[in-house]
Amino acid sequence: MIGGSVQVLYILLCVIGAALPLSQFVPWLSAHGLDVPLLLQQATSGHIAAFAWSDVLISGVVVAVFVVAESARLAMRYWWWPLFCLVVGPSLALPMFLLLRERHLASVSLTCGRNN
Repeated sequence: MIGGSVQVLYILLCVIGAALPLSQFVPWLSAHGLDVPLLLQQATSGHIAAFAWSDVLISGVVVAVFVVAESARLAMRYWWWPLFCLVVGPSLALPMFLLLRERHLASVSLTCGRNN
């Protein structure tokens, strides 16, 4: 029961982790188009903006390393999905990976239980 509850929580966090960042980016994109120089200028326009973006970038790198290492350790399938989710951000990629990891661990424990 706990595993199923955690999976529901991870799904909810995926939705929130996609909806909140995109709710800010999509209107900006509609107003400015894919103006990368303007995006970078606005993202680094002040100390707080630069702080937030540097935190997001470092978190994204950490999530990518964790996804690759943990997926290899557990021999997970579909490990690349969370890496694609990094396009939205770590707020989507991390709960997506944790959901896939939880499902993988549940399927492995079911398989091991049948073999005993």
